Amino acid sequence: MTLRAALLLFSAMLLAGCVSTGAVDPMKTEQGRKEAREAYIQLGLGYLKQGQPDRAKVPLGKALDIDPSDADAHAALALVFQTELEPELADQHYRKALAKRPGDARILNNYGSFLFEQRRYQDAYERFQQAAADTLYPERSRVYLNLGLTAVQLGRRDLAKSHLEKSLRINSQQPRALLEMASLDFEARDYVAARSYYAGFNRMGEQNARSLLLGTRLAKVFEDRDQAAVFGLQLKRKYPGTPEYQQYLSEQ
Repeated sequence: MTLRAALLLFSAMLLAGCVSTGAVDPMKTEQGRKEAREAYIQLGLGYLKQGQPDRAKVPLGKALDIDPSDADAHAALALVFQTELEPELADQHYRKALAKRPGDARILNNYGSFLFEQRRYQDAYERFQQAAADTLYPERSRVYLNLGLTAVQLGRRDLAKSHLEKSLRINSQQPRALLEMASLDFEARDYVAARSYYAGFNRMGEQNARSLLLGTRLAKVFEDRDQAAVFGLQLKRKYPGTPEYQQYLSEQ
């Protein structure tokens, strides 16, 4: 349900109450409470997407007034507090959401991303593993990407490659996974494989300081001076104050 649709639903409920004093209060029926709760949650998420997390708390609080254990409301509040840099509150609401729906892959993946953000890599890895167990989850390729990124942070590069390869098997159109594979293969001195993955990234991904530095290094390995110069110029122009550019200068 969109934010507009949610507002329309509330308007319809209010109008229904004004038409006749004998009308049944929708909040007294299970279906009415369910629809109101869902509408409040969508309103909260709508405010969050608009960059207004403070306003999102009001409808999400109302959703929890209707059902204090609602997993979607707690998961949405977790995102709100995560946005507001309130990690303890975010963690509490993720846990409450999972207490109600422990196998929900979406919530597990979001919680894992939060834990990764907090540098709690082992905890994040375990949540991503749980999310990956849902073979019907439509964002499973992203879960395996997250597993790969977390394995890198845990210093388990072979495991990271395995997860990233799985991610690309599920969905080959993932620039981040392609870049990570290129980086891992470059570190392992498998330059041919690294160049192949990097070419895939370069076709569909948006360059950043890290990817441009890798591009210059690969170009040098294959003695493509023109390409190395192009990437180096982009790095200088777009990211002059970054550690990657300083590293690039030190390698010249």
